[in-house]
Amino acid sequence: MSGQRPLRPVDAASVLLIDRSDDRFRVLVGKRSNRHVFMPDVYVFPGGRRDASDSRVPVQAPLHPAATERLLLRTPVRTGVATLRGLGVAALRELYEEAGLVVGAAAAEAPGAGATPFRPDLSQLRFVARAVTPPGPPRRYDTRFFALFTDDVGVDPQAVRDSHELSDLQWIDIFQTLKVDMPAITVFILEELKIALRNDPSLPFGGQAAFFLHRRGKLVRDTL
Repeated sequence: MSGQRPLRPVDAASVLLIDRSDDRFRVLVGKRSNRHVFMPDVYVFPGGRRDASDSRVPVQAPLHPAATERLLLRTPVRTGVATLRGLGVAALRELYEEAGLVVGAAAAEAPGAGATPFRPDLSQLRFVARAVTPPGPPRRYDTRFFALFTDDVGVDPQAVRDSHELSDLQWIDIFQTLKVDMPAITVFILEELKIALRNDPSLPFGGQAAFFLHRRGKLVRDTL
């Protein structure tokens, strides 16, 4: 409707979970349900919006200082470290909800209704990219993408399980031709991951992150 203000992007986080066994790099993706209003029937990385409660969740270990420093770039002054921690929590909470994978330690107390039953370990999350949905779609997100190696956090790649949010979970070879339908921005983020891995397969903390946003109706790639 004309005269309406464009939707304000809400914070979101996504995980590029990488299995680097067998001398290759594979990343976890799954198919979004056709019931989703935003990006239905396409393959994406696990992730979703940051809930307000994510910033208050006790963690096993915080974000790496270099990752936090990089996350603060081009971030509103009002955004505190707790909000950035909440982005890391959201990423690992969504990984648990969508793929059944736990990164962290069992909670000391029984979780409340709807709470994540573990203390997320944020220490191995590498901040690698950020993307803001342009005006127009029914949902808008300011998404931070974190890379995470399965062997760094003791995750068994065979333990993934489908959920009502992501189905047909599969590990795709990062350097092979894509055989699944992905949104353009997901492909761009995957390309950024390829470049980063070629430059340094260890993905050092605090490395430069790509920033995708729209200016005057055109997609722009910036850096953080």
